[in-house]
Amino acid sequence: VVLGTPIREGHANYLLMYDMLTGIRVAVSRCNAKPNRQLDEADFKAAHKLAFDVTGNELLPKATYDFKFKDYAPWVFRQIREQFQVEAPEYLLSLTGKYILSELGSPGKSGSFFYYSQDYRFIIKTISKAEHKFFRRILRGYYEHIQANPDTLISRIFGLHRVKLPGGQKIRFVVMGNLFPANKDIHETYDLKGSTVGRRVKPEDIKPHSTLKDLNFLEANRHLSIGSRKKEVFLDQLERDVLFLQMSNVMDYSLLVGVHNLLIGNRENIRDNNLVAFEPSPETLLRRQPSTTRMSSGTRGGGRSRSTSRQRRAQGEGVEIEPSRAVLPDDMPPEKSNFYFYKEMGGMIATQESGEEGDEVYYLGIIDIFTEYNMAKKAEHFFKSLMGGSRTISAVNSVSYGKRFVSFLERCL
Repeated sequence: VVLGTPIREGHANYLLMYDMLTGIRVAVSRCNAKPNRQLDEADFKAAHKLAFDVTGNELLPKATYDFKFKDYAPWVFRQIREQFQVEAPEYLLSLTGKYILSELGSPGKSGSFFYYSQDYRFIIKTISKAEHKFFRRILRGYYEHIQANPDTLISRIFGLHRVKLPGGQKIRFVVMGNLFPANKDIHETYDLKGSTVGRRVKPEDIKPHSTLKDLNFLEANRHLSIGSRKKEVFLDQLERDVLFLQMSNVMDYSLLVGVHNLLIGNRENIRDNNLVAFEPSPETLLRRQPSTTRMSSGTRGGGRSRSTSRQRRAQGEGVEIEPSRAVLPDDMPPEKSNFYFYKEMGGMIATQESGEEGDEVYYLGIIDIFTEYNMAKKAEHFFKSLMGGSRTISAVNSVSYGKRFVSFLERCL
């Protein structure tokens, strides 16, 4: 967990976040108001457009602000959320019931930004146009893989969207499940790719709770002690996931590792000190109900809607939020207990070969699956290999990348 920038009124991305959350609320609500149905080929290519004409004075007094929102493959992502037991009312309330928690610039080279939901349960991540197009191409394979592998270690992607701002700027983003829990401090974090070239955070650059890399992990003589049974299940699922990534020509992904020390617990208050929730006052949110001026067809089914109060509140346009001190949850999301790698305090408790439990909890998942091994990556591989170590640099073809990734992680166990 790294200190983020609270998105308050006046923040450069305050308006962008409002647009993102408004679009998500309307798009997801419309899809989930219809009876569920079987997917067909068109659902994987669907792109539903919404154009909002919103007049308000909380940001730009006496000004009209327009934005457009595009929702990709909504029926596919609805079924993905159901696959991972994420209920629509909870999803909407987490993302849109209050404003965003904080903004965090990516520690990597992609230039992406992360925005946490107010309960730290979901992450909005901006992605590039190339990453967006590539993920749309592999979406069917991703969907089929997680259907066949409910305990997959690969990031859980719950939505793919785009906001078009005045002036034509397009912001593409995904909504993902947060691998790390809101109710546990994360004392160590590693991003492991199986590469050794440039994979060290220098001592002078290491700050408290920095995300460290492969060589830092090796030099600290670190290991993930999960016992023989968990190791067998982990490696089996890892190989299945990597095979899918190889077949999809994906590279540059990594295993994100978070470590919670049970002996320290939450005494350091990392989560409370480093995560700041912002809840706008009712005056800030006072806004005329947005009117959707256009939406493409492409959806089917009747207009049956759920009648729960949570659903009505989540779908509401102009929910009044009283100012208060937001408190992070004390429990992990209920659905995590139903999946193998996340059922022990939201992760996996360290286990000795004897079966005795250790004093750490590991939170593991494969992240950054949006990079294709294309001509640009081939060129990067060529030039970096001229400096030596063509097998150890990050930019290698997807098959070699996957083999090296699995081999490295086997040595980490």
